[in-house]
Amino acid sequence: MNTKYTETLKVILECLEACNTCFDACLKEEDVKMMAECIRLDRECADSCAFAVQAITRNSPFTNQILELCAAVCERCAEECAKHEADHCQRCAESCRKCAEVCR
Repeated sequence: MNTKYTETLKVILECLEACNTCFDACLKEEDVKMMAECIRLDRECADSCAFAVQAITRNSPFTNQILELCAAVCERCAEECAKHEADHCQRCAESCRKCAEVCR
């Protein structure tokens, strides 16, 4: 693995965890239908983060493009999570913003 991505990898893994935590917590909310877009984007973001981790750790020649995609998905997830008052959504939004910044 290219060591220039050490910090990036750490932030991406934190985002993946935050998205999975938010996903799980959203499923337990009283009005799950209201959380549908948040749940969907949590999954998209976690999957994008996992793909980015794979690319980094195997020295993919497409790492930069995958990180750009990850940043775009993280930004969209952050926008959606920020709309909800739940602590897990706010933490996820913050983590996604940080991840998007690092991926760029």
